[in-house]
Amino acid sequence: MDDVEIASVGQFQTLVRYNNPVLVVKHPDKKGAPLTELEMKRPQTAGALLDTKKETDEILNSILPPRCWEEDGQLWQQSVSSTPATRQDVINLQEMLDTRLQQTQARETGICPVRRELYSQCFDEIIRQVTINCSERGLLLLRIRDEIAMSMEAYETLYCSSVAFGMRKALQAHEEKEMLRDRVKTLEQDKEALEEIISDMKMKQEQAERRNAELRASEEKKFTEEITFLKKTNAQLKAQLEGITAPKK
Repeated sequence: MDDVEIASVGQFQTLVRYNNPVLVVKHPDKKGAPLTELEMKRPQTAGALLDTKKETDEILNSILPPRCWEEDGQLWQQSVSSTPATRQDVINLQEMLDTRLQQTQARETGICPVRRELYSQCFDEIIRQVTINCSERGLLLLRIRDEIAMSMEAYETLYCSSVAFGMRKALQAHEEKEMLRDRVKTLEQDKEALEEIISDMKMKQEQAERRNAELRASEEKKFTEEITFLKKTNAQLKAQLEGITAPKK
């Protein structure tokens, strides 16, 4: 039973119609019971109708594998129903789908795993109904179901990849933003340091210009006094020289 589903009884709330559960394996310490109840109910005569039903059951089991669960040391199996569906069954299926959508509070729009699971179960039930009447049509619907499932998986993989890529880009942008903030902070600090250096240099320049102006004024005053003294001395010497060289009367 590699192709059967092992699950708990509480998980068997589905829109697909199944037969009543049958006992497959009992606990070893409970003897005297038959191995399977299905074999006891199986007719011993073979005919065209039985072969057709058997082929339909095999196709249904391949499309919708039997589900199994263990309870009190006993293994139970429940296979999909091969009873043809009527028009009322289809109407009931639609009503059950709407009821389950309301009970589970599935979202009407957007991505909703619950809504997707319910519609998948509804599609499986439709495949079951169609397969009973025409197995070829049911197998074709099975291909369509599998193709849709593969497409959805591909979309999910692409979505997860895009989300991961977006997260990486967002983290990278955040890191780059932090780096730029640190760079801006460093540049602002450098700017403040340079402004302080410029302020100090301007202050030193003003002090140097003031000292140079004072020194130049002092030198000019000194030179002016020296020139005045030299002119005065020159005038005195010139007067003395004229007095010496002048002819006496």
